[in-house]
Amino acid sequence: MEMAEKKAYRAHAKYVLISPSKIRRVANEVRRKPYSEVMAILDHLPHKGAKLLKKVVHSAASNALYQDKNLDEDMLYVNELYIDEGPRMKRIWRRGRGRADILQKRMSHITAVVGEKTGRGE
Repeated sequence: MEMAEKKAYRAHAKYVLISPSKIRRVANEVRRKPYSEVMAILDHLPHKGAKLLKKVVHSAASNALYQDKNLDEDMLYVNELYIDEGPRMKRIWRRGRGRADILQKRMSHITAVVGEKTGRGE
């Protein structure tokens, strides 16, 4: 493998209070696309997950542009997006007749990896 293919810049957002399944729905739309296209798509999606993903992808791109001054935004693409499950906050949900259910508030860990375009094959 060439050195250009190994270059990858990443950003993380941990303990984000949204269910992983809700973010994955948005992440599947923008995975493996050019950075400028991804930002345009995420700008126009109404989901909460789109706003959170946009922040993480933008941070990864900023890391790339800061670490390699020869890059510009048109050379970047979203290589990988990982949505992992975080811990769950458990709350009591009062029910009728003195019963109680457990309300689980799910959290996510988002990892975005931005790479440099090397050829048309990506």
